[in-house]
Amino acid sequence: MKKLTLAAFCGLLMLAFQFEAKAQSYRTGAGLFIDAGDGRTFVGPHLKHFFSANNAGQFMILFADRTTLIGAEYSYNQGISGANGLSWYIGIGPQVAIRKENSEFAIRPLGGLEFKIPSAPIAASFDWRPLWALGEYSDFIPGRFGIGFKFTF
Repeated sequence: MKKLTLAAFCGLLMLAFQFEAKAQSYRTGAGLFIDAGDGRTFVGPHLKHFFSANNAGQFMILFADRTTLIGAEYSYNQGISGANGLSWYIGIGPQVAIRKENSEFAIRPLGGLEFKIPSAPIAASFDWRPLWALGEYSDFIPGRFGIGFKFTF
């Protein structure tokens, strides 16, 4: 299963680099992020900031059932030709799960789509974000997804 998931992720990466268009039409966005799928659902604030036309950082603090997730991610973003406001992105970043009894480190690769409404300061995103937990309870969870809603400026 892990090899199949990695192959799908690499296939998405190769397909994504075939599109050419300009990147996002905003500099910074802040809003609500939901990390759901196999296991608990986490919800909290997030911030996405473009450092250049295609390179962005995303920062989040998510909460669920006595656990806090703190994450930072880098993503490469590229607009899709002929689809005004729609772009794809691919990235990776570290995440820390903080619980009363212990903490856990994870690596989160991600790939998804974001739509910025051209006439409004609103954007929404959907991505696939498998979780590689490292530590005492190391695990790979491929069935994790993210949904983000943000106000852009």
